Amino acid sequence: MPDYVGSILLLLGLLQFKHMFADFYMQTQKMLSGRGIYFHMGRAQHAGVHVIGSFLVFLIFHTPMWFILVICALEWFIHFNIDYCKACYSESKQLMPNMAEFWRAMGTDQALHHFTYLAMVWAWMEYTVI
Repeated sequence: MPDYVGSILLLLGLLQFKHMFADFYMQTQKMLSGRGIYFHMGRAQHAGVHVIGSFLVFLIFHTPMWFILVICALEWFIHFNIDYCKACYSESKQLMPNMAEFWRAMGTDQALHHFTYLAMVWAWMEYTVI
């Protein structure tokens, strides 16, 4: 396997590992409550936790700082808005974990986040790897 393929897989794997911890282990009550309000500080903090993790992952790969700052700003904006859309949808439908539609919303949310990581890895390859 070419070295760059291993690097791509490792970068993607680390971003997904970071995602698991930021989304499921590091959320506070403030981050989880009131998510249907657009300018919600808890959601902003949650997206910030994701950005800190991505910042560290890209540092491990000796990624140029200009790229890290741009990609993390984009990730923050995208993550913030994906979570907002899921919160609005879930609240409007009054979804609960015992409902199949709750899990479809959760799965769509998670898939969109992981597609974001695929785009981030593509951008890393396109703009930083020679």
